[in-house]
Amino acid sequence: MASLLWRRLPTSLGAGQLNLLKNLLALGLQLPLVLGGPWQASPRSLALLALSGIVGIAFGDGLFFAALRRLGTRRTLTLDAGGPAVTALAGMVLLGEVPRLEQWLGLALISGAVLLVVRRGAAQSPGAFPQERPAIGVLLALGALVCGSTGALLSRAALSEGGATPLQAATVRLAAASLVLLPLLPGLLAPRRRPRPARPRWPVLLLATLLGTSAGIVLQQTALAGLPGGLAVALLATAPVMAVPLARLDGDRPGIEGVIAALVALAGVSLVVGLPWRS
Repeated sequence: MASLLWRRLPTSLGAGQLNLLKNLLALGLQLPLVLGGPWQASPRSLALLALSGIVGIAFGDGLFFAALRRLGTRRTLTLDAGGPAVTALAGMVLLGEVPRLEQWLGLALISGAVLLVVRRGAAQSPGAFPQERPAIGVLLALGALVCGSTGALLSRAALSEGGATPLQAATVRLAAASLVLLPLLPGLLAPRRRPRPARPRWPVLLLATLLGTSAGIVLQQTALAGLPGGLAVALLATAPVMAVPLARLDGDRPGIEGVIAALVALAGVSLVVGLPWRS
């Protein structure tokens, strides 16, 4: 839902400025909810969460937006579909989290479902220039993949120690990412001379921030707190498949491949979370 709203939001802001804006808005929504509660997280956990926000949100989102401009939606998501496997392998090496055989199969099914969705040739993003230096776009997408996986593993390491709630973890990550992006604030506040859209943009901006940045990151931290990093990222990677029912709202027709991808992803998720196939 948030992605659909972001695509429909008319704005002349750059990717970094938009990233900073949504982070600041989300902080304004979340801070009143966390400042009054008890904080039991250790300094080490807070440091890991802050580093996770810098790597995963500030750098990872920026690289992902830059890759979208150069490669377009389809090819960027195709590269990003490798996130579950990368995170699972890194979790094995760094955190000692070894998925079971059926969970490896679930990881493969989820990645295959995502590839099936994005290979249909989704429309290029406005302003994309996929034919200009595609190698740079590939490097940016791979950088975003590494940053996202690293951020997830850092969050997983912090949350596994206990003390921080998912809401507190999300707030720390957003605060750290906003602090790193703060040099972009003057450009964000600078007056713009472009014609204003006929309808106000703030309702769409606030709703997209609430759904994607606030609720989305809090739920992401909830998943990372309860599941090994690779499995949590595998569930998060189903976003393109979950977007299939909303495709018509974005002028796209998923077709039979979209339905098959949804069923394959459902099977993969069932294996990842250990849903029994028979009683």
